[in-house]
Amino acid sequence: MDAAKRVLSGTWGEVWLEGEKVSECYGLQAKITYNKEDVALCGQMGVDYKVKSYKGTGSLRMHKVSSRMAKLIGEKIRDGQDVRFTIISKLADPDSYGAERVVLKNAGFDDLTLADWEADTLGKVEAPFTFTNYEYLDTITEG
Repeated sequence: MDAAKRVLSGTWGEVWLEGEKVSECYGLQAKITYNKEDVALCGQMGVDYKVKSYKGTGSLRMHKVSSRMAKLIGEKIRDGQDVRFTIISKLADPDSYGAERVVLKNAGFDDLTLADWEADTLGKVEAPFTFTNYEYLDTITEG
């Protein structure tokens, strides 16, 4: 890294849900957690591990400006449908070495906030989700 300005700022993040930009989004986190099994090896005191699978989880954080999530999943979930989505995250700070885009596949939201408000407080909605697959569309290379 040649300068601190190369550190990416979330200010430049963008999210698309089913191909539609979620402009009220102010944050997104997605990560995978490895499911490991202990593996004891002869001649070694330390227990090693074998990754058997992973679980993708995340959270989409939005300013409350519409009923977007209610329209996308509200009635479908109530009626027993397991609704799945494609989420694309993009982070492209103009001072960085490039942009990073990742697509989260087969994403299903874990809950639906029906109402959550408080006087003198800006409305926010957090929508946790799980996903089963992911793919980097663009990665950043220093240089």
